[in-house]
Amino acid sequence: MVHELFDRAANCLKEQLPFVLYSKPNENELVGVFQNNDAIHKVDDFTETGFIFAPFDLNLDAILLKMDAVEKVPLNLSHEALSAENNSLKNNSEERSRYTKLISNAIDEIDKGNFNKVVLSRKIEVDCKDDYFEVYQRILSVYEKAFCYFWYHPKIGTWMGATPEILVKSSGSKFTTMSLAGTQNSVGNDAPNWEEKELHEQQLVTDYIFDTLKDKVISLNSSERESVKAGQLWHLRTEMKGTFAPNKFGNVLKALHPTPAVCGSPLKNAKKFILENELYNRTFYTGFLGELNMKSELSRNRNRKNQENSAYRSVMKTSELYVNLRCMQLFKDKAEIYVGGGITAESIPEKEWEETALKSNTMFLVLGSK
Repeated sequence: MVHELFDRAANCLKEQLPFVLYSKPNENELVGVFQNNDAIHKVDDFTETGFIFAPFDLNLDAILLKMDAVEKVPLNLSHEALSAENNSLKNNSEERSRYTKLISNAIDEIDKGNFNKVVLSRKIEVDCKDDYFEVYQRILSVYEKAFCYFWYHPKIGTWMGATPEILVKSSGSKFTTMSLAGTQNSVGNDAPNWEEKELHEQQLVTDYIFDTLKDKVISLNSSERESVKAGQLWHLRTEMKGTFAPNKFGNVLKALHPTPAVCGSPLKNAKKFILENELYNRTFYTGFLGELNMKSELSRNRNRKNQENSAYRSVMKTSELYVNLRCMQLFKDKAEIYVGGGITAESIPEKEWEETALKSNTMFLVLGSK
């Protein structure tokens, strides 16, 4: 069944027609969305329905794939753990020097009081001559707890990823979001010990989300902070739930994106520093993607004895959007892997470099791993 869906997607690649394949965390189902022409559909106000692929900078266009055809098949892959090797990415002295200098400059700006956190990223170019569907199948096999996707539009590009971070889920007027920050390598099954820098970094994200949403929603509350595992990495997470006013989901989205987890705080100053100093265009890295305003029918009548009223149903819109982390853009014979990390006053440039090298393994391990 999976191979049949792969075959349909492969035919779309050949005919240059847009599609996306995706699997949600911990769900044994693979979904395929297929658009029947190569038109570029841009999102206007987030009331549209389809699969959205949005950039880091919402001043640029968010793309919507129309759901002209949707297929869902059972996903029964054997899950595997690929061992991390000492890859050559860590030994790129020129890139190491450039990135650590960028971090040092950011710390100088923090010391001056221009912002208290900024998220800095880089992209790593590696050879990739593998069949795309083999690479994607490895992603599905290794990262079952992530949102695993393979997105293609002939006029925009080819992307794959395995992201652990939900931007927001909504069902009717209720929504759930999270703050996710901090990174440690997984060693056995033991939960990590977090340093003050990591706890502070995650708290900044939590506080920001609360402050930016509290005047735009009807209600908002949060859970206790917890450690969660994603692939070979541990993160800190706080979950938040709330309710928004009718037809105001777009306001929630615009308020949430980008969060300090992918940009920094204060947001305006951090974003300005990123756009002026990273020296490359993130495009869809640290943007978001997923199901936008899907229609779900719910029966109004829960009493099975009263069949006459069971025909009356309510239609509820649901959305499930993920931050585009742990991702790569694919080209002919190469891939560009995107990685980054949060910089605060306590950051040590060399350690931040090592963290991005660690994060790069998420995609690096599925390239050429046979």
